[in-house]
Amino acid sequence: MGAMRLGRKLFPSGLPQAHAHAHDFLALAYFERGGGLIRLGDREWQVEAGDAYVIAPGEVVGVGDASGLEEAEGWGVFFPPAVLGLQAPGAFLSWRAHPLLFPFVRGTAGGAQRLRVPPADRPLWSERVTALDLELRQRQDGYREAVLAHLTLLLVNVSRLAADVVDDLRLKDEPLLADVFSFIEEHYRERISLKDVAWAVSRSPGHLTTVVGCKTGRTVQAWIAERRLAEARRLLVETDLGVEEVGRSVGYADPGYFVRSFRSAHGVTPLGWRRIGRS
Repeated sequence: MGAMRLGRKLFPSGLPQAHAHAHDFLALAYFERGGGLIRLGDREWQVEAGDAYVIAPGEVVGVGDASGLEEAEGWGVFFPPAVLGLQAPGAFLSWRAHPLLFPFVRGTAGGAQRLRVPPADRPLWSERVTALDLELRQRQDGYREAVLAHLTLLLVNVSRLAADVVDDLRLKDEPLLADVFSFIEEHYRERISLKDVAWAVSRSPGHLTTVVGCKTGRTVQAWIAERRLAEARRLLVETDLGVEEVGRSVGYADPGYFVRSFRSAHGVTPLGWRRIGRS
C-alpha cells in the first residue's frame, strides 16, 4: 500500500493552494464544511458542505483568491496512477476499469467533476475517511487489507454518486460511450455479452470493440465484468447473501467461475473480501 497516499484532515492548508497547480495522482476531495472557491481546469465552484470533487491526474487545481479555502474543512484522498498499472496488485486494477469512474481514472475533456453527498450520507463518508486515515497512521497488523477495504467502499460510494456520468458523457460528445455504459448499468445482472451491447447501440461487435478500446483503454467485456464485480463487492460487505447467491445476482450463473473471476481481480476469495470489509 505504499503507493497510495492519504491526505489527513488538511483543508484549508492542504490540497488546494493559492496558485494553480497539477498533480500526477488521483485525488478525491471531500468537504465537511464549505467556504471559498475551487477551480478545476476551466471550471470554478463555490465549495459547500457535502461536496466531493473527483480529480483526474494532470487536472489543474486552484482556488478563488489568496484566502482560498480558509473556512472550508474536509479530507483529501490521494493515490498515484501507478497503483492502477499492470505491475500493481490485482485488487487495484479494478479502479481503472470501473465504468462509473471513467472521468476519475482516465478523464474526458476536463477530467474532474463535482459530486454532492446527501446530508444523510455525510456521517458515513466522514467515518469512512477517518477509518482510512487511522489505519494508515497506526499501521497495525492487517492495515493494508483494511485500507484496501475502506478505499474500495469509499470508491463504491463515489460510483453511486457518479450515476450522472452517462449524461456527462453525452454532454461531452461521447453519446456512444454513454449508451454503452447505460446499457451495461441496466443489464449487468443479466447474461449479456459484447454482441448484446453492440446490438443495443446499433453497432457491429468489431466496430464497438475498436471504439471503446480506443476511448477507454478497456474492452466492453471488461466493463461488464467490473460492473458485476463492483456490485459483488458491495453485496459481500453489506449483506449476508451466500457467495453463490451473490454471484448469481450479478450475472454469474457458474459459482466456480464467479469465485475464480473475483479472486483473479482482487487477490482474495469472495469470503475473504467479506471478512476484510467487516473487520
